[in-house]
Amino acid sequence: MSFNFSNARWFKSSKSPNASECVEIAFADGAHAVGVRDSKDPGGPVLVFSGEQWDRFLGSEIWRR
Repeated sequence: MSFNFSNARWFKSSKSPNASECVEIAFADGAHAVGVRDSKDPGGPVLVFSGEQWDRFLGSEIWRR
């Protein structure tokens, strides 16, 4: 399945320690999917997670560190 992030509004992570280590997230147009990319390479690859996967990630212990 492909997702359209061409018109997505990307948000930088508030958990990134400094400008050289940022990730960005966006919500796919018309889909319940979250894209994650390296802010230094906005034209590069996008990891895509379902809404359920993203919710599990945010609720995990890894995120709370």
